[in-house]
Amino acid sequence: MAKKGKKYAEAFNQIDRSKAFSIAEAVELVKKIDYTKFDGTVDVAFRLGIDVKKADQQIRGAVVLPNGTGKTQRVLVFAKGEKAKEAEAAGADYVGDTEYINKINQGWLDFDVVVATPDMMGEVGKLGRTLGPKGLMPNPKTGTVTFDVEKAINEIKAGKVEYRADKAGIIHVPIGKVSFAEDKLVENYNTILETLVKAKPASSKGKYMKSVTVSSTMGPGVKVETTGIL
Repeated sequence: MAKKGKKYAEAFNQIDRSKAFSIAEAVELVKKIDYTKFDGTVDVAFRLGIDVKKADQQIRGAVVLPNGTGKTQRVLVFAKGEKAKEAEAAGADYVGDTEYINKINQGWLDFDVVVATPDMMGEVGKLGRTLGPKGLMPNPKTGTVTFDVEKAINEIKAGKVEYRADKAGIIHVPIGKVSFAEDKLVENYNTILETLVKAKPASSKGKYMKSVTVSSTMGPGVKVETTGIL
């Protein structure tokens, strides 16, 4: 494991490791101990009591944060004809079909989210090996495979984030920037928490929300109280 720097150690030492904080307290502390010179992202890690090897316990989806993420998402839309015009009018950064498929095959990845109309997935699916590992592959579960491209683009631009449990059953989600007001970060957090609680698989037994940790970019994690949550 890489050795942490002096500033990280100073931030770490300001956290009471024996305590789990309310989300409001955790956000306040994360902002207080942030030591970077840039406006870092505030992330939340939810460790869930699920078995991702079971098909019915794989949690994946998307949610629009009420206060956005603080990041401008570059959207690539694969569409043709009227749907391409709709995407352009809705503010997509890039719109097209085969020309962008060819560009991606040549190494171009200057975008953050990919949306595709269902009729384009036959061709877009061939990019699976490139887009899949980077979490960029369009998926109906996250609303990025749809004929309603205007709605998809508007939601992404408004602060839509995707979530997916990794192999360890942990979901990492950004809830905004360090510069956000504390109440805005808390509101974004609660939106994600409510979404994940509703997504609890019926077959998941025992404690569902095992632990929650909030941190800023490069900063140490702050444990959040989960008593009373599933």
